[in-house]
Amino acid sequence: MKLGFNEATCMKKSDVETDLKFCEKYGYDYIELRLDMLKTYLKHNTIDDLKNFFKTSHLKPFALNSIENINFCSKKQWNELIDLFVFGCKVASQIGNPYMVVVPTVGKNVSDKNEQEVFIDSINVLNKLADIAKPYGLKLAFEPIGNRRWVCNSIRQAYEIISTINRGDVGLVIDCINFYLNDKCADIEYLRKIPLDKIFVFHINDCENLPLGILDHCHRNFPGDGCIPIKEITDILKEKGYDKTASLELFRPEYWNMEPEDVIRIGAEKTRVYL
Repeated sequence: MKLGFNEATCMKKSDVETDLKFCEKYGYDYIELRLDMLKTYLKHNTIDDLKNFFKTSHLKPFALNSIENINFCSKKQWNELIDLFVFGCKVASQIGNPYMVVVPTVGKNVSDKNEQEVFIDSINVLNKLADIAKPYGLKLAFEPIGNRRWVCNSIRQAYEIISTINRGDVGLVIDCINFYLNDKCADIEYLRKIPLDKIFVFHINDCENLPLGILDHCHRNFPGDGCIPIKEITDILKEKGYDKTASLELFRPEYWNMEPEDVIRIGAEKTRVYL
């Protein structure tokens, strides 16, 4: 596997230029750029600046993050989502970024939707987004979020959705903490059922040993500093032949307050153990 970095890891104290600089310095292979950070970057830089960086660097773009709350949108919400999505598609096509991460909806107003409703809506929405993305050569990586507040929260549920869609340009994100948040990886063997060509993106992280219901994304740790069975997960992925990026994605406030260079350096050291 290749070493990847997701910009959420340092986003409160960093920016695109800083992340690019230190990811290149510490030997990362790929970066997952955040759409909000890209918009800030483009206020003072151009797409050509970004293209030129990637042309002359080892570091390459991998997956834009992220289009969120894709389910059960109002017309206004959908129009806003599409504006951001098309922006991402245009950037991706110009810098050679192959994937866009898309995330199900969170909120009290949708948490009572049953699985069949989520299944139908997700198929409809992902097909629409994939049709928009296709001319840009962009693929969609659908990421189930393990907390019950999100309408799609298990790898099994997400795989049933994307396998029914059955398109080469719609696949999955496997995220360690989201896998753990659903059932503490009790169904880890389910990973073996997912075809390799449907695993587009892998997010690597760890977390504190807290009860489900208390555990949240703010409790993420560097790989190896928590209780997630990362070795078992990565061993299964390796056995399947997955050799794309393992992207470090952390949302820990403690890390946000650290110097970005320190987080990126430590993250590289901690993640390489599993590659």
